[in-house]
Amino acid sequence: MHQPPLLCDTATSQLVLIDIQEKLAAAMKPAVREQLLRNTAILSQAAGALGIPVVHTEQYPKGLGPTEPELAAHLNDLAIEKTCFSCYRAPDFVEQLRVNARRQIVLGGMESHVCVLQTATQLQEHGYQVFVVEDAIASRRKTHHRNALARLRQAGVSVIMTESALFEWLRDAQHAQFRTLSKLIR
Repeated sequence: MHQPPLLCDTATSQLVLIDIQEKLAAAMKPAVREQLLRNTAILSQAAGALGIPVVHTEQYPKGLGPTEPELAAHLNDLAIEKTCFSCYRAPDFVEQLRVNARRQIVLGGMESHVCVLQTATQLQEHGYQVFVVEDAIASRRKTHHRNALARLRQAGVSVIMTESALFEWLRDAQHAQFRTLSKLIR
């Protein structure tokens, strides 16, 4: 049996950003919200520069509002609207993953213990290799966030940091995008 790579790989990754919406983000503590927006923007800009597909969702946008403008500025595609907590239960989401034809998912978004947890575990159940970016996910309560991370690790999901994803995608300081992307984390 073929062992999946232990590092994020530009050729097989797609970035999934879950429900980073105005009203949900407003419910986060300011420092948590700022970190989430900064790191998801870094990931989306890096993905764009490296040709990695980006899929993003919105949970019931009529109630929770659109994607945060700070992040939306870095996203080209329309959001996949959903009401289910696991993105994997949304047919348009599953279809977009199939179209992108990449089996490695790098995941950020809200909330850690609800939509992120359910999506990550269901993706893994369906044969995807999942990397959840710890500093690019958030919950309103720190205890919920910590519990989600523990459950993800117990389920065998790789938990990484934004810089890890970035440098795993680059792999080498000689990469043509190294200078541009390394500026994002300064």
